[in-house]
Amino acid sequence: MKYLKIIVGAIILSITVSAFFIPEKLDSKRPNIVVFYIDDLGYGDVGVNGAIGVKTPAIDRMAKEGISFTDGHSTAATCTPSRYSFLTGQYAFRNKAAILPGDAPLLIKPGSYTLPSMLKKAGYNTGVVGKWHLGLGDGKINWNGDIKPGPAEIGFDYSFLIPATGDRVPTVYVENQRVVNANPNEPIEVNYELKLDGYPNGIDNPELLKQKTDKQHSNTIVNGVSRIGYMKGGEQALWVDEEFPNVLTGKAKKFINEHKNKPFFLFFSYHDIHVPRLPNKKFVGASTMGPRGDVIAQMDWVTGEVMNEIKQLGLDENTIVIFTSDNGPVLNDGYDDKAAELLGKHQPAGPFRGGKYSAYEGGTRVPTIIRWNKTIKPQISNALVSQVDFYASIAALLNQPLADNEAIDSENLINTFLGKTPKGRKFLLEESYTFSLRKDNWKYIEPFPSTATLPNFMANKGVEGGFKHAPQLFDVKTDKGEKNDLSTKQTNLLKELSVKINEIKAKKKRDKEQSSK
Repeated sequence: MKYLKIIVGAIILSITVSAFFIPEKLDSKRPNIVVFYIDDLGYGDVGVNGAIGVKTPAIDRMAKEGISFTDGHSTAATCTPSRYSFLTGQYAFRNKAAILPGDAPLLIKPGSYTLPSMLKKAGYNTGVVGKWHLGLGDGKINWNGDIKPGPAEIGFDYSFLIPATGDRVPTVYVENQRVVNANPNEPIEVNYELKLDGYPNGIDNPELLKQKTDKQHSNTIVNGVSRIGYMKGGEQALWVDEEFPNVLTGKAKKFINEHKNKPFFLFFSYHDIHVPRLPNKKFVGASTMGPRGDVIAQMDWVTGEVMNEIKQLGLDENTIVIFTSDNGPVLNDGYDDKAAELLGKHQPAGPFRGGKYSAYEGGTRVPTIIRWNKTIKPQISNALVSQVDFYASIAALLNQPLADNEAIDSENLINTFLGKTPKGRKFLLEESYTFSLRKDNWKYIEPFPSTATLPNFMANKGVEGGFKHAPQLFDVKTDKGEKNDLSTKQTNLLKELSVKINEIKAKKKRDKEQSSK
């Protein structure tokens, strides 16, 4: 009987111990996912892609340890549309998504299918830190109370936000949908049409500015920088731009530490290298290119800090890290920080033409790196891939089924992203102020209607738009600069790609067979 009790006790102990460790074993099949989503970073702005005048050791190391795509794309040439597509798996034109003002309502309808909500169903803790620019509230935001709807209503458990952009009011942080350090005795007011009797503005007080600006950015002055829009109150809540890297990195690390024992998804959306470019003092002079180069170095440091945290916590082999940008580069985007004058031999878009706002390749071809230690073998891939495909690919990795009307533009390219196949997309849509379509090495740019006015503001920003009233066709493999228009020589292909764009526009649900290439 004595031995029987010992045996029974051992069995019970074994069952208890096994039960205790089951969650850990299950979690190993659900890797953590960290997305570094950089702002306005061009293909050529990182060392691994040929940067000159600035070093990016953390990013280069990530590329050498993972898979680096030479033909990776954001879905659009501007920020809000790309963010929308990344989080919804849908092209932005389906929701008429464009660059939003700072007081715009939430762009993604609460209850919609989103990447974070899908991951919550799969058992993940979800968080977003950094620049938001997807709208907040219902159109009448009360910045002095709960701001709803917001990230929580579309699947994020935690949020710490720059509400819109660094160059727009309100210049305050919003944590879990409340302004940080808000003072009820100094209520915040924001208006994008009427001038408020609050802070000085760039038109009346240019002597207060750290950087000269264009007229659009000459409204409220905070921290020596004039912004778009007018603001009043909230003095105790104001941010200091130079502290962005420390504040945002701290919040990202805190989220990772708090959820290190269960699967987590962190969407770390950087402010860098968006204007206004105001590097922390320890990065001033870190490049030969002035503020724009210095914030590239700053961005690399932030990336390295978070990567080091992941490694120190022992999460390295169970964390997928995605590094990419919301659109291509821009030099002069409203602030005089000498970005063009100090460029030297550096090529922000690499060998490609255009940049932010543009229909050319430089508008959406961006650094795209994925690292999963011990799972992804170090390699360079020439596969044609888009950020819109991360949704369906991650769902496939986690065996999460998708509804017919969920992530309808997202293809399952998980084997491509993991470096198991060199094949990518057959067709890839690029959004700007028109549509472009890639098929293999071919690039078709849809013409503007003959009655429509062509966008011309990009010339002042040093960006070639690529917009014409006639169709354009390029072989981007042999003609990376898109200089040789072959539209009159490849008429059958031109027609095929024109028809395909219209098919994509008319799409209403997921294809029945969207399996990994």
